[in-house]
Amino acid sequence: MPRSVGSSLPRFDARAKVSGQLRYPGDFDLPGQLHAKILWPAHPHARITRFDIGPALAAPGVVAVLAAADVPVNEYGLNVRDQEVLVGRVGGIVRCLLDQVAVVVAETEAQAEAALALIDIAYEILPGVYSIAAALAPDAPLVHPERGDSNVLLHYKIRHGDVEAAFAQADIIIEHDYSSHPQEHAYLQPEAGLASLRGDGKIEVIVAGQWLHEDRHQIAHALGLPVEQIVVRYPGIGGAFGGREDMSVQIVLALAAWKLGRPVKMQWSRGESIRGHHKRHAAVAHAKWGATKDGRVLAMQVDVSTDAGAYAYTSTKVLGNLTLACLGPYEVANVRVDTRTVYTNNLAAGAFRGFGGPQGHWIAEMQMNRLAAALEMDPVEVRLRNLLREGSILATGSVIPSGVTIDQVLQTCAQAAGWVQGPRGWQRPPQAAPADDLPSPHRAYSLDAAPARRARGVGIACCFKNVGFSLGYVDECWAGVELYGDGSIERAVVRHAGAEVGQGAHQIMRQIAADVLRLPLEQVELIAEDTDATRNSGSASASRMTFMAGNAILGAAQQALQKWQNEEDRPCVAEYRYLPRPTTPYDHDTGAGDPNITYGYCAQAAEVEVDLDSGRIQVLRLWSVNDVGRALNPQLVAAQIEGAVAQSVGWTLQEDFKQAQGSVLTDQLSTYLIPTVLDTPLEIIPIILELPDPQGPLGARGMAEMPFIPTAPAIAAAVHAATGRWFHALPLTPERVVGGGRWLVG
Repeated sequence: MPRSVGSSLPRFDARAKVSGQLRYPGDFDLPGQLHAKILWPAHPHARITRFDIGPALAAPGVVAVLAAADVPVNEYGLNVRDQEVLVGRVGGIVRCLLDQVAVVVAETEAQAEAALALIDIAYEILPGVYSIAAALAPDAPLVHPERGDSNVLLHYKIRHGDVEAAFAQADIIIEHDYSSHPQEHAYLQPEAGLASLRGDGKIEVIVAGQWLHEDRHQIAHALGLPVEQIVVRYPGIGGAFGGREDMSVQIVLALAAWKLGRPVKMQWSRGESIRGHHKRHAAVAHAKWGATKDGRVLAMQVDVSTDAGAYAYTSTKVLGNLTLACLGPYEVANVRVDTRTVYTNNLAAGAFRGFGGPQGHWIAEMQMNRLAAALEMDPVEVRLRNLLREGSILATGSVIPSGVTIDQVLQTCAQAAGWVQGPRGWQRPPQAAPADDLPSPHRAYSLDAAPARRARGVGIACCFKNVGFSLGYVDECWAGVELYGDGSIERAVVRHAGAEVGQGAHQIMRQIAADVLRLPLEQVELIAEDTDATRNSGSASASRMTFMAGNAILGAAQQALQKWQNEEDRPCVAEYRYLPRPTTPYDHDTGAGDPNITYGYCAQAAEVEVDLDSGRIQVLRLWSVNDVGRALNPQLVAAQIEGAVAQSVGWTLQEDFKQAQGSVLTDQLSTYLIPTVLDTPLEIIPIILELPDPQGPLGARGMAEMPFIPTAPAIAAAVHAATGRWFHALPLTPERVVGGGRWLVG
């Protein structure tokens, strides 16, 4: 029988998805169910001065209007409990437009919608802060005055070596400002769910999320109930990308079902989804690097601030990753980093694919590209002179975990994109890898410039990113395996609570178990959607699911198999709790510590064509090289690379989430434009390296976030190669690229 691991076996859920048979949270209904709608605030920062639900309660079909007084413990937050479940009361404070004021529950959705307008509410508009600079101003209004006298949520520092002495020795200084922008997750299904009070007294919530047991914990805390009284179930999840890590409908649905004793359903519109969940963090930065004339970086000084929005969500954790990512995958003896995340009255920011890595590497890789250009040195050659390697010391003072492969990854990418290694080191001949041989025709647009007004260029960038939770958080992952049969194993049941958010995690879980047990895939059953049937396995985030779930299932399957071989009682049942090596927080004053379990590595080269009249950038070809340790299912790995690249190209060139004074200007997919198939690269070339991670299950390491991270600096470097112009602010929209029409002359 062929091994399951390493084979591109078809996903077991594929037929149900493409046929429409798989049910998502919005597809569930129960007899006698009610429908709920959220009252959203009218202003981003205001105090409620009048709040009368009487007229709404009297409306046809309305069963209840729930507000702040109805929530037993009116607080929640994944890392910091700084947000109220419902703010509806006289004196309640709205801090941004994703706050939920009240919930109307009625017999029909239309009746609930109509009653929202009948709630008699008035506001006193409060002064707000709507940018990072405004939040940091000495006289800035405080978003959370109860939390201190500053809008700074968290400030990290790294102090390593002697930066000033190193700058004095440097032959060249590269110093620039950078900025990046928010991004909307735009997953397929907007937030939806169904909650009910079961016959056993438990509250069951059917919803889409990324961490079953954390959702249960947050619901139980807000309702003041034991966690055992809450059951969370995940059916099909229509995408996540980090956007479902925080609460949306979970708590209010559970509250309504508990209070009313009837099933309650809620389905958000796309507009509600866009205003109702967090975004990628906007960031502003100043970077100063010093290097020798032969390209060796001596010192890095980086200052970064991110916009957390009105609530913490995962901003502190994102900042932890960004603090290391802004240095890139390079070993430098002298480092000074200051990073901070600040409260504003914008929509909250939180987890998004890459988790601080894209913003950090936008800074680091653009600095490296600028350094290469200033030294008239090839960008691959200068990187190779500074890359992390086995035994390298991070800026935190710890040795990087073994399995460092960024040099092989970068060299493989360079070769694929046309670079050659010669007597003068790595170089890319101007004629290398022309785009004229692309397999699909050039896309024609009505406003295309003449061929003479189009310019082509190639750029390269690389990255590293943590795998698993970090900075002292105790990561853990539980799995259970049950073996059934008589003389031979006839069926295996795997229990694991990892969320399937579209990435193929449940397929990989079954393949690992099948591989260890030497069973056909169809004889392995997975139970993964119910907190009553599983234990805590952590979130589908931090590039951790394959790494953590793989190790947990591997351990449980091996123990169950040993019991079977010892002829113990049938069924043979084993449970395994995987604990990776511990990490430590940054030291408060120096940043010293051992921040991450292990890392993943990626390099990308982009070939672009720039329309010099319109400013439109088309990515012709993008090479993405990823060390995945072990490709457990190569086709799924390639799909993750392609999806990450498409999403990152959107962030780099097209997606421009706009807020003004806390109001969302791009609240529909007609105004917030995500890439279609005609906006993605003409050719994405996924290149998979399998250099085993010593800690990974069967050598595998997490990889789904890495291909997002280096795309923006690779494209920006290619635009510079094509036009001679550098850009330090994202996104690279046509308006920004044209720069006011300066290119129309000459």
